[in-house]
Formats: sequence, structure tokens, C-alpha cells
Amino acid sequence: MASTGDRLARGKLTLDRPADHVARLTIRNPAKRNALDHDILDGIAHVLPTLDARCLLLTAEGPVFSAGYDIGALPRDDFAHEAERLVAHPLHAAIEALDAFPYPAVAALNGHAIGGGLELALSCDLRVAATSARLGMPPAKLGLVYSHTGIRKFLDVIGAARTRELFLVGRPIDAGQALLWGLVTDVAPDAELADRALALATEIAANAPLSLAGNKRVIRELLAAEGALDPDVEAQLVALREACFRTEDFYEGVRSFAEKRPPRWQGR
Repeated sequence: MASTGDRLARGKLTLDRPADHVARLTIRNPAKRNALDHDILDGIAHVLPTLDARCLLLTAEGPVFSAGYDIGALPRDDFAHEAERLVAHPLHAAIEALDAFPYPAVAALNGHAIGGGLELALSCDLRVAATSARLGMPPAKLGLVYSHTGIRKFLDVIGAARTRELFLVGRPIDAGQALLWGLVTDVAPDAELADRALALATEIAANAPLSLAGNKRVIRELLAAEGALDPDVEAQLVALREACFRTEDFYEGVRSFAEKRPPRWQGR
């Protein structure tokens, strides 16, 4: 049964109930191509633990699912701190909330899913993409070292070879290629995407709740056990990522991306 949506995160998220036992969370930041900011990420982290639903449907408003982090307009004098504060902490909390959601989550990619937007989608159990959608990870174009926990998600879903291609080349792929890779589980014509995703979420929500929660936990725990790192190595990877925020190349990468010009790398 459909319900009137609740507006969250200063209106940048909408929560509604489009079918029995289905909660739909819609990102609404179209002026910035649904870029992820503190309001949106904090809103996701705060609302997910409160939901009483057997399936979560995560989507967005307009022609783009999410263009990634909203870091293009950060001031130069405090750029490193503010970029790290957004990328490392609110996104981590939102991802953790998705991982901890006890029932299946479906991402409906109504359009392009880039960077943190794609990781957000990959944190859902299933992904349905619109035919026009393109999916990509641009850290190499930005001078960013991505989190090891984020890269682990890609390794789990598409394997090492495709993860290397996605992160080291930095070129977005179309929905058809994403389906071949296993990055998405279904592709639908743009006009049918919302209905196709809702039908899938409704079908899932009609299944046995104990089985849904139990099987999701088994899968999660098995993947976590395979991905365990030595604590010293993990600390080194965290330090490597944190250091990248303070480099000239990261600032240059973000500026050049926003200004649509080739970057001038300095290697520092």
C-alpha cells in the first residue's frame, strides 16, 4: 500500500512505503546531480536502523542516481580536512547502516552512479539499472586512494580483474557492460526502471522474513571472513588513504574535474 512520503535530510531524502513491507528511500538533490553530502549520508545512516520493512528500495530522483561526493566546491584553505570529513566519515556511516540492515536492499539506478554513489549502490544486495545509466569509479582521475573496505565490495562482486579495470583505468561503463560484469543484476528501459525495481522489491518482501534475514547474514559473514586483513596491514592502508587527502594532486584532481580540464599532476 502506497503512503505519503516523509521528507528527511532537509528535503534531500524521501521515505515512502510503495508496497507491503517495502520501504523506499529516494535521494533528492537534483541540482547537484544527487551528489552525496552530509545531510544525505547522515540521513541514510540515521533512518535505516528505524525501518520496519522486509525490503529496502534505494533510488534517486531525476536522470542521475548519484554523481558521488559533493566535494567540488570545498574551500582551498581547508580542503583536505573538509574532503576527508565528508568522504571518510558520513559515507562510512551510511555504508555501515546499509550493511547492517537485516533484510535485503535493492538499488534502482535511475541514471549514472559514480564514485561514492556506486559504492552506496554496491552496498545493496541487488541492483537494477536503467539502460541509459553509466557506472564508474574515478579515484584515479582525482588523485584519491579509495578505502580498502570500499574496494573489497567490488572484489566481492566483480572480482580482481574487473575491479582493477574500474579503479585503475577510471573509465565509466554502460549498463549492458555492468550486467555482463555482474556489477548490476538486471537492466531495464529507463521508463520501466521504477516499476521493475518495485516489482522485485515487492517479490522479495513477500518471502519468509526469517529466511531473508538469515540468508543475508550468512552471505555477509562468509564474505567478511574471506576479507579479513592483518591489523598492521589494515592500519597501513588506512594511513595511505588518509595521506592522499593532503596531497596537491588530490586538490588538483578535484579542481580539474570540476573545471572540465586535464589535470596537471605533480606526484605530491
